[in-house]
Amino acid sequence: MPMIRLTAPAGALAEQSRQSIQRDLAAVLLRWEGAPDTAFFRAQAWSYLVEVPEGAQITAEDDAPRFLVEVTVPQGALSERRKAGLVEEATKTVLAAAGLGQDDALRVWVLVQEQPDGTWGAGGSVVRHADLVALAKGRRADA
Repeated sequence: MPMIRLTAPAGALAEQSRQSIQRDLAAVLLRWEGAPDTAFFRAQAWSYLVEVPEGAQITAEDDAPRFLVEVTVPQGALSERRKAGLVEEATKTVLAAAGLGQDDALRVWVLVQEQPDGTWGAGGSVVRHADLVALAKGRRADA
């Protein structure tokens, strides 16, 4: 199942944004992955917020906050079109949470990492992309 991790400087997100950004990003990921919008799949989309201490992230130019979104999905789960949509929407979601505008879009970087088939495990077993597709089809029918 998919995972998404936002790394942000401490204090770069308002308290209300800190409370909602993880669920917002998980929903973005599930939408672009094409997973059914069910409690089961929402529970499988793990979302992390990692806040680094003030001063731990800067550039060679300035110390304006930068944001890194790391997405891990099974290889083949996202077409090129879906990856592009995911990157665009995740960027907009982070900008909104940080109170920034589209002019600041280069402060948000999104890395989509595809986990090779056969190297993903859950529940003590290897889980293959085909297993996840079959599970999604079955759960879609249950919804």
